[in-house]
Amino acid sequence: MSGSGGPVKRARGALLLVVLAGLAATGCGAARAPAADRIEGRTLTIYSSTPFQGASALGAQAVLNGELMALERVHAQIGRYRLVFKVLDDSTPQGGGWDPGQTTANARLAVSDPTTIGYVGEFNSGGSAISIPILNRAGIPQLSASDTAVGLTSSVPGASPGEPGKYYPTGVRTFARVVPNDTVQAAAQVRLQQAAGCAKSFVLDDEDVDGADTASTFQLAARAAGLPVAGVEGFDSRAGDYTALAAGVARTGADCVLISADTENHAVLLTEQVAAALPHAKLFGTAGLAESTFTDESQGGVPVALDHRLLITVASVNGASYRAAGRTFLAAYARRYGPPEPYAIFGYEAMTLLLDAISRATRHGTEPAERSKVRAVIFATRDRNSVLGTYSIDLSGDTTLRWYGAYRVVGGRLRLWRVLAG
Repeated sequence: MSGSGGPVKRARGALLLVVLAGLAATGCGAARAPAADRIEGRTLTIYSSTPFQGASALGAQAVLNGELMALERVHAQIGRYRLVFKVLDDSTPQGGGWDPGQTTANARLAVSDPTTIGYVGEFNSGGSAISIPILNRAGIPQLSASDTAVGLTSSVPGASPGEPGKYYPTGVRTFARVVPNDTVQAAAQVRLQQAAGCAKSFVLDDEDVDGADTASTFQLAARAAGLPVAGVEGFDSRAGDYTALAAGVARTGADCVLISADTENHAVLLTEQVAAALPHAKLFGTAGLAESTFTDESQGGVPVALDHRLLITVASVNGASYRAAGRTFLAAYARRYGPPEPYAIFGYEAMTLLLDAISRATRHGTEPAERSKVRAVIFATRDRNSVLGTYSIDLSGDTTLRWYGAYRVVGGRLRLWRVLAG
């Protein structure tokens, strides 16, 4: 998949009554002054920003598909308000994945639009670290289906200096997520490795925000649980060879290796070379690798010979583990798009939560639409019954969901092994 035209074209076919605009959003320059809190007129615009180029494009497309299915439920209308959905690509051909400049342009475009009522994105935590403060200054509510870095919402151990305050220049939280953060994933990973019999683990991260954050939180969780960590080391995601790095990991005597990375950051090559250097080690991956472009050799993923050695954690679980609403969504998704990538259901829930918040904040579209009221409703979410189960959004913007799925790789496909509480 390349460019923004691909996902936009498919979305038009799937969504009959929602106006879509697939925009590259390049070169838009500085944003105008923030729009007023109240949206004038009878049009409300929702922006979605995800990468449609690079190895994460399939996962991003799944998130968009979920968003579209949520929008179809309301037929592009909430009371007197017509909903406009604008799909933005935050990746570039040169970068082969999400791009900081493109993400900045997307957020500024949303800020410059006086009809913007909400923003769903980013797909990567590094992208949200850029877009949150831009949107925050304009008071635009932001929901993410997949960003897990703890520092976006919390200053708990694992966050970087200045987090999360630096993302909220107004002092008011505007970012929330429906996916459990990396403290939950780290705890699940530790339990998984202990269950697998790991005696000493080594962590390799791609030095991107997601990878580094998960590596840091895993190390802290492992220390607290008594799981020895032989080392944590970042790898150059642009390198063409990792044999020396893999040999260094082998010399530590680690019997388990956690790869904390996004697929596009040379994770496949790294995994192959680490597997060769440590032929008896168990291999673990974080949620950034829960994509068919990493697991499926026919899509450029790891060789099928490594399937039996791989275990990957991701917040999604299979249909049998969800309640009726979740099972119904996954079945409907499969009929339309085929087997869902893990974050499809989170894309659906992120958009559904935003739409419900708009409806509640405007009394079902009968009262003026104000960004601050939509934001307040999102942060007041309590005991919400959803496709993901029952959850609340806390004052930091985090979901109260606390489970991750541990997946084996079978024939290039993810197969749920067990559900882990974080």
